[in-house]
Parts: sequence; C-alpha cells; structure tokens
Amino acid sequence: MTERGPVVDEQTVDPGGLLADIASGRKDSFAQFYDLTADRVYGTALKVLRDPGFAQDTTQEVFLQVWRDAHRYDPAQGSAWSWVAMLAHRRAVDRVRTESSASQRDRLHAARGHTGVFDHVSEDALDRIERDEVRDKMARLSGPQREAIELAYFGGCTYREVSEALGVALPTVKSRIREGLIRMRGQRV
Repeated sequence: MTERGPVVDEQTVDPGGLLADIASGRKDSFAQFYDLTADRVYGTALKVLRDPGFAQDTTQEVFLQVWRDAHRYDPAQGSAWSWVAMLAHRRAVDRVRTESSASQRDRLHAARGHTGVFDHVSEDALDRIERDEVRDKMARLSGPQREAIELAYFGGCTYREVSEALGVALPTVKSRIREGLIRMRGQRV
C-alpha cells in the first residue's frame, strides 16, 4: 500500500499556486492538488453521471487535463476550485452525451436486426418504392408547389434562394412548400 502525503487543505495551501507549480511540471504540487480536490471532482462527476465507474474514469480524465492544461488556469477568471469544477462538469456532460449517442446507435442497430446481403437488397427495393411514391405525389402538385419543393428539397436551395430563383416573395415560397407538403402527406398512392 502506498503512503499518502500530509493532509492538505485550502487553509494551508494555495490551490492557485499549486496550479502554477503544476504548469511548471512539479509533480509534488500535482499530488497536493490532487489530494486537495479529488473528492470534490469525483463528487461533481458522480452528481452528473450517477455511475461510480464513469465518475472514476471522468475524475482521472480531469486530472490528466489538469496536468496538461494547468498553464491555462487564469486566477483573474476565478478560483482554482471553480476552474477544476468546470473541467469536471464539462467532462461529465461530454461523457453523458457520448454514452447517450452510443446507446441510441445500439438501439437503432438492434431495431434493424441483423445486417446482411439480403437486407441491402430489401433496403434498395424500399428506397426505390419510396422514390416512386414521392415522384407520383409530386406529379399531382401544382406547378408552383412542385417547383418550390424540388428546389428546396432536391436542389439543396434555401428558401431565400428558392425565392430568388422563382422571382417570388419569401413568404410565398414558404406557403407553397408548406401547402405542397401537406397535400403530399394527405395523398394515397
């Protein structure tokens, strides 16, 4: 078991001074800063993540960032604790977003089932059917509605660009597109 150094608290040590020392590469200052702030960093991460394992990982990432970026700490912007708490909170929120995205991808992949050659063939067939349905519905629109929708959705134009291309007012373009989409949605194939 490793021995920890003397008890460090904010009344005996200046955290801002420790960060300045860390920026100079002083490992002993890093150890003191860690002892001083690790529990609060972990607590901040745990509060956001609600998972002890993720909170531990995030705490480790925060202290790696402290080691690398201590030179970025500016005492004029706030206390050392507020700086490290901000790092912890940002890292924890990033982790939540990453885990949420991964979870969504997993659910989407599971919903699609297994993938294979046959799935690609059926997907291509469904895409072709959808394209044909859209083409049929577009043919039933009025000329101005069809033009506006084609430019906006298939031509990649913004509504303002559609307005300029057709020589009509922007609100008119928006109305044509909205009414055309409503009409398409209500059509049966």
